[in-house]
Amino acid sequence: MSTPRVRIAPSPTGNLHVGTARAALFNYLFAENQSGTFILRIEDTDLERSDKKYEQNIFDGLRWLGINPDEGPEQGGPHAPYRQTERTAVYEKHIRQLLAESKAFYCFHSEKELTAEKERMMAEKLPVLHGCAYRDMPPAEAEARVADISDFIIRFKTPQGRSIVFPDLIRGDVAFSSDLIGDFSIAKRPDVPLYNFAVVVDDHAMNITHVIRGEDHIANTPKQILIAEALGFPAVAYAHLPLILGADRSKLSKRHGAMSVDEYRQQGYLPEALFNFMALLGWNPGGDQEIFSKEELIRSFSLEKVQKSGAIFDLKKLDWMNGEYIRALSVEELLVHAKDFLPKSHTLYPASYVLKVLALEQPRLKKLSELAERVDYFFGASAYEKDLLRWKSISDEDIAVSLEYCEQILRSLGKGASKDTIENTFMEAIGEGDKGPILWPLRVALSGKKASPGPFEIMAILGVDESIGRVQAALQKVR
Repeated sequence: MSTPRVRIAPSPTGNLHVGTARAALFNYLFAENQSGTFILRIEDTDLERSDKKYEQNIFDGLRWLGINPDEGPEQGGPHAPYRQTERTAVYEKHIRQLLAESKAFYCFHSEKELTAEKERMMAEKLPVLHGCAYRDMPPAEAEARVADISDFIIRFKTPQGRSIVFPDLIRGDVAFSSDLIGDFSIAKRPDVPLYNFAVVVDDHAMNITHVIRGEDHIANTPKQILIAEALGFPAVAYAHLPLILGADRSKLSKRHGAMSVDEYRQQGYLPEALFNFMALLGWNPGGDQEIFSKEELIRSFSLEKVQKSGAIFDLKKLDWMNGEYIRALSVEELLVHAKDFLPKSHTLYPASYVLKVLALEQPRLKKLSELAERVDYFFGASAYEKDLLRWKSISDEDIAVSLEYCEQILRSLGKGASKDTIENTFMEAIGEGDKGPILWPLRVALSGKKASPGPFEIMAILGVDESIGRVQAALQKVR
């Protein structure tokens, strides 16, 4: 068997979506496992919707995830160009070949006629397909008509009464009747191909051996097989990945939390976590292991272990997995990832101070976007309402007494007191009984938040002087 060559061929009509990224990932893992070649091709023939900014977003998203093509628009390669708009001469050559061999033909039905036909078939609950009356028009007559009008399309002359069977590497044999396909369109003009035609020509030109893509493309496969056969191209192997579903088992959408790869990046997910999570959307090597390194995934990957049923996109699992990856980082590594998520004022503080803040929050984080709200009080006192200082129903006078006592204890400490020293000193001074009336106002005075780490951890980072200043500010609120 030849060395596998696989590809991902997104359209630059929007940002890189998690579904496209998952397909790219499975192609990449397969190629790496088989010592093959992974190609990125840009299908930009939809000129109205394609945009260079989306193309760049695709490049950036794959690079951020660590899904690195061997060939593509950025990398170059022996089968360049890798953009469809730069390959029109190749498509026109093959379109004209099919027209000359009467394997394709010009269709002159108007859009109005085609719409009426579709509506009639739907009303009669018939398969929606087009068996074209122009398929047997003499080529000379069709060419003469094309010279005079612009309202036409080029269709493939689908053979009738044939069963098209192909082995799917995930699903087994899949069969279609050609009578349920109809004469499908393959080009607007000889130099303007449509998807099903261009993808076949490109896959052949780039020596693609395996087409690994979502199951929503299954219906395209018999059409592409027919085109390849008509052009004399060798067969490729197909593998159709399960759909990604929401928790309610409907097709994944934004209401399930699905976002573009760029949005996951902005939310503070680590690329390694998203890589790992997507690899398990429809594939698992067996066993209970869920955290895999990139190298483990490459070594373990096989199409035989891709499931047929839909893969559930569990956002809670992604959050858990991202938290695991965050906790696996050294605090220095976490700072590299976290810089853009910290309050801007963090740059005014020594790196050693910022590292202490991150070390405190690291065990609790699920994603880096949580950082700004969690740690803002370490980089400037927070505004809060006086009533937040109140433990249960204690009076303002009692709050003031508690805060004054805390200030006294703080003043007894050395400036560089450790968390353990601070905690031991406070607990010994407070003694037995309910500690809430003292520690709740103290913690709120330090953080300005209803929920935060404990006061001893906070004071150890803020330092004694800053802690005293915040307690005094709280006293001003209740006096």
